[in-house]
Amino acid sequence: MKRQRLKIKKEELLKIFFNVIIFFFIFLTVLVAVNIINEIKRGRYIGQEIERQNTISVSATGEVFAKPDLALISFSVKTEEKTVSEAMQENTEKMNATIDFMKAQGIEEKDLKTTSFNIYPRYEYRKEETETYIYPPPTGKRVLVGYEVIQSLQVKIRDMNKIGDIIEGATRAGANEVGGLQFIIDNEDEFKKQARKQAIEKAKDKAKELASHLGVRLVRISNFQESSIIPRFYELEKAMGGGETPQIETGENLIEVTVFITYEIN
Repeated sequence: MKRQRLKIKKEELLKIFFNVIIFFFIFLTVLVAVNIINEIKRGRYIGQEIERQNTISVSATGEVFAKPDLALISFSVKTEEKTVSEAMQENTEKMNATIDFMKAQGIEEKDLKTTSFNIYPRYEYRKEETETYIYPPPTGKRVLVGYEVIQSLQVKIRDMNKIGDIIEGATRAGANEVGGLQFIIDNEDEFKKQARKQAIEKAKDKAKELASHLGVRLVRISNFQESSIIPRFYELEKAMGGGETPQIETGENLIEVTVFITYEIN
């Protein structure tokens, strides 16, 4: 009876062992199959990377001229005095008078912006006087002679007909440096759209003509880039003091967009 039980137990252990081996072989077979499939897929992707696409690239520029509707200009007050307090007081009085004049011309506070305020010491080099000859001669020394205060105000002028009057009136009010006049278009996006559309149409026509000459067919656009040119601004030279009202001509701004298009061909 005991021998029979041992025999049954051995048979059960053998069954368990064979089942484990069978499971292991099944798992190994599945793993190998998955790896083979992955390698096949990877080979396909690698092949696609190596394969080169035939392309042609064209570029074109669209131009739109538009009349500016906003002027930016900088007014500065520069004062020099022996003490900081004297220079500050004089500078403040002149700049406040300039700002009051701007507001009286209908310019809103949102269009007035202080861009800089600086205080600098002023030095002079003075040669030292000596009664006897000295070699090498003295080079002199730096002496503090006063202070300089400079305050700058950027102004947006929306009524383009008032530019000359505002420049003349501001200099009378105390601004003794004027510069950086720029004529811009407040909402430039609409004109950029027009220039972009014009450039794209030109580029498409150029691509069709080029494909016809080369004997190829345009398949699709594979890449697109664009760049735009900032308009050139009119620069007003610095003006000192008052005088006659200057005549300012705004002209037109050039809005330019260049596109670069790449086509797949076959």
